Amino acid sequence: MTLLRLVTAAFALFVAAPLAWLAYAAFLPADALLRADLLAVGFTLENLAALPGTGLFRSLFVSLAASGLTVAVQLAFGLAAAYAMRNGAPLRAVVLLLLALPTELLLVPLYRLLQVLSLLDTFAALVAPFLASPLVTFLLLQAVRRVPWEMIEAARLDGARERTILLRIVAPTLRPELVAAGVLAFAAHWNLVLYPRVTTPESLWTVQVVLADLLRTRPFDWGLLGAAALVASLPIVILYAVFERRILATFEAGFRS
Repeated sequence: MTLLRLVTAAFALFVAAPLAWLAYAAFLPADALLRADLLAVGFTLENLAALPGTGLFRSLFVSLAASGLTVAVQLAFGLAAAYAMRNGAPLRAVVLLLLALPTELLLVPLYRLLQVLSLLDTFAALVAPFLASPLVTFLLLQAVRRVPWEMIEAARLDGARERTILLRIVAPTLRPELVAAGVLAFAAHWNLVLYPRVTTPESLWTVQVVLADLLRTRPFDWGLLGAAALVASLPIVILYAVFERRILATFEAGFRS
């Protein structure tokens, strides 16, 4: 047990060290960063003050809007699909197949489809192809299977319609699972790089695309890069810190089922 704890602690330290350095570098003066002095002491807000000129905050707003809207629709579609499959709809094999399919393979056909629909270079291109998520559907399906079906049958006997059952019984019962699935879906959409770079103009680039572009155009401005990466990571870090236990519990329960 002691050895396991030591190995876990070493692995956690290995993962946390780059993140700690990232947060530290965001507030270090430029001269300390150029010397690559890990023991340097200093504090400056110049790196954060330089961010407005990079387009990061515009891209942050685009990412928040696109990811938030996408996740809301994914949860609605995912819950409806999971409930339908629990009622006997033969869609589980399709969901598992889509879950195993690399999304990069869909980039070319998606690009062509967006072009045909005149959605290329629009905000809709960041949302429309992601309105249904196999991961969200899979996680919610496992959660729906754990709902006591006697409640559903009792509601049907009382004359409740399926939409009423879904919205007033199933959804409130699965509120923790919906939150956890939403956080995971938000992180997945937030971290897209290649797709938004190809399908949207610079004015609609997401935060990860802007970060990649900063790394290409200003590779030695480590303080600015650290500050930009720190700001871009904050929404995901905050969400995961708040809902960590629920996310782990949902994943474990989903794959055990």
